[in-house]
Order: sequence, then C-alpha cells, then structure tokens
Amino acid sequence: MKKVAVLLSGSGVFDGAEINEAVLTLLHISKRGASYQCFAPDMEQMQVVNHLNGEQTGEKRNVLAEAARIARGNVKPLSELNAAEFDALMLPGGFGVAKNFCDFAENGADMKVNKEVLAIGKAFAEANKPAGYLCIAPVLLPHIYGKGVRVTVGNDKEVAGAIEKMGGIHVECPVDDIVSDDSRLVVTTPAYMLAENLVDAEKGISKLVEKVLYMAA
Repeated sequence: MKKVAVLLSGSGVFDGAEINEAVLTLLHISKRGASYQCFAPDMEQMQVVNHLNGEQTGEKRNVLAEAARIARGNVKPLSELNAAEFDALMLPGGFGVAKNFCDFAENGADMKVNKEVLAIGKAFAEANKPAGYLCIAPVLLPHIYGKGVRVTVGNDKEVAGAIEKMGGIHVECPVDDIVSDDSRLVVTTPAYMLAENLVDAEKGISKLVEKVLYMAA
C-alpha cells in the first residue's frame, strides 16, 4: 500500500487549507487503495478570517490545531514528517498556503517559503518521490524544484506571472485537467483557482491523485 503525506495549512479557504480540496484529496487517495497521514506546521497562523463576512478577527490560532479539524484529530506536526517513510506528497490549496506556508499573499514573486515546508518539499524532490500541488500551492514550486519547473494554477494571469518571475513555467489548464512535469515527478491542478463547485474541483483532483500514485508505483 502506497503511503502519502498530505500537508495542511490550517482549516478554511481564506486563512488555511481549502477544506473541499483537502477532503477530495484524502477521498481519492483512499479510493485508489493508498493510505495517508496529514501533517501541518506547529505555528501561529498569519491571520484569522471570519469566513462568513471575510473580515479579519484579530484572533490567534495555531495551524496544526486548525488542521486537526479537517483530519478529525489525526494530524502530526510537520517536524515529524520523514520523507523516507512515504511514497508521495500532496498539498491542497487555500490561502493558508499563501499566508502560512509562504508569504506570497503579501509579497508575491518576492515571497519566502517557510523553512519547514521548503525542507519537506525538497526532501521529496531530491528523493525522486512524486508530489501533487493543488490550487495556489504551485507558487511554492520554483523554490522547491528550481527554474524551469512546469506548473499550473489555471489561467490567473497575475499568479502565473509571479510564478514565471520566480523561474517557473506556467501552463494554462482547465479546471478538470492536470499539468505534469514528468522529469521532476510533480503534478499540479487548478482546483478552486477555477472551480465553481465541488464537481468542478473533483475532476482535476481525481486526475492528480491518480497520476501521482501512478508515478509512485
């Protein structure tokens, strides 16, 4: 049975992991006969957003504790993730990626990546183990894989431009498809960068999980 490490950036699209993307990722990993373990950094969120009105609340919340809401408590600190124990890595999107895993939300192409997240991404890359990055998460990939990595966030010109500025190659892609950089064993899909509903998001996520697990075989 293939084992997949899933990195969660909190809980909730505006300040953490996109919940639908996370659940669909976990569902398709399980449906394809693989197992997963969720991980999250034990750190304070950049901000907390009221998902009813979109306003910042001024609260302080912990990314690991928030991620536990999605994982039904079964989540481990990112510091405990050993790439040697897993066959693949997957990162659902959500603004938590752009706020907690890096500072793209504030600094765009001049962003810096959280040291723990960067180290884990590079550990899988250097071990030639496949990875899947959803939604906004591909902004991390030029930092992890270096110049020339092929990725997609759909057709968002601003985000695509930032990826290109950081050295990545952005490929436009519809919501129901994936972009695979086979030489680097990394797969991306737009998910809620384009999806208008669960059905939209599910199509591309299903293909991503299938492709990553195929690469892991």
